[in-house]
Amino acid sequence: MDFSFTEEQKMLKTMLRDFAVKELEPAAAGIDERDEFPAAQVRKIADLGLMGLTIPEKYGGSGKGMVEFCLAIEELSRASAAVAGYFRVSLSLAIPPIRMFGTPEQKRRYLIPHAKGEKLACFALTEAGAGSDPAALQTTATRKDGGYVLNGTKLFISVGAEADIAVVFATIDKSLRYRGITAFVVDKGTPGFSVGKLERKMGFHGLSAAELIFEDCFVPGENLLGEEGQGFKIALEALNESRVTVAAEAVGISQAAFDAAVSYAQQRQQFGQRIANFQAIQWMLADMATHIEAARLLTYQAAHLHDQGQPYIKESAMAKLFASEASSLVTNKAIQIHGGYGYIADYPLERYLRDAKLTEIYEGTSEMMRMTIARALVGKG
Repeated sequence: MDFSFTEEQKMLKTMLRDFAVKELEPAAAGIDERDEFPAAQVRKIADLGLMGLTIPEKYGGSGKGMVEFCLAIEELSRASAAVAGYFRVSLSLAIPPIRMFGTPEQKRRYLIPHAKGEKLACFALTEAGAGSDPAALQTTATRKDGGYVLNGTKLFISVGAEADIAVVFATIDKSLRYRGITAFVVDKGTPGFSVGKLERKMGFHGLSAAELIFEDCFVPGENLLGEEGQGFKIALEALNESRVTVAAEAVGISQAAFDAAVSYAQQRQQFGQRIANFQAIQWMLADMATHIEAARLLTYQAAHLHDQGQPYIKESAMAKLFASEASSLVTNKAIQIHGGYGYIADYPLERYLRDAKLTEIYEGTSEMMRMTIARALVGKG
């Protein structure tokens, strides 16, 4: 297997590393502390043309693949996971349903402004009683006068507060369970669609997690995404793609924590020498580096399979599972190496740890990833 990047991919990686160091790293601590929408930084990402990175060229994008997307996410997350989150969630989770299942008119209407950086999008699936079990959706879509009336509440929706576009999943018949789930594109400002509570989170401060409320919200039939009852398939297709980018996100966070740990170990003096000389520290660094490299290889393997049009669901789940759990391990060890300084908010280590934890939970928990992998290996039974 060829694990090397093309020259164009290397240039993209270098460009984004420079951008992240200059534009995101200096602002990351403040964004985390204020826990507010980092509008200026998101605008700069849009100005780079990244909001159209994987959107086809005919709709104003660059038409790049999953490998390039993961390169971008890894570098941006290494500097600020929260800022990278707006780019990742919008382009890798909310936009794919429109890109894969939208009509030509829907693609023109939504992909073009997204590629220009004029609009953000969110993916509204999760509810209070429907997280890992989408069949338990309570949000309803009732046919009426050439469209549908949506009623229900979505929870923990990333980018939900700022999104101009929401890909919303509702059921046309609760008794149909998965077969009743249907997808819609709902524009901000549609009567009956409002943003409710914004959650206070452990990590990813600056990236909104919003409650979305639908009260007799009329959506015209032209905003139906795909066909009635196709929503579960649409959601899975989007989640399979996005999980690869969550893995890249986790790798970026891990790399930032590891870099900080190596730098600190080489500078910190105890007992008359650098702590990097101590075997206990060296072994921690060795374990961290090994976990990061394994996570990275799994991530780019899944991305490569996706770009080649080959099956990658199992590999996507493996990448997300391993990379996210590795990120929690690496960030925890990085704090340990820093000792008391790692526990202080003046250092970024505690932020890395808080951010890493979410990668084990959203867009499919580690437990759900294990189920996906197991089913691919032995079937459903």
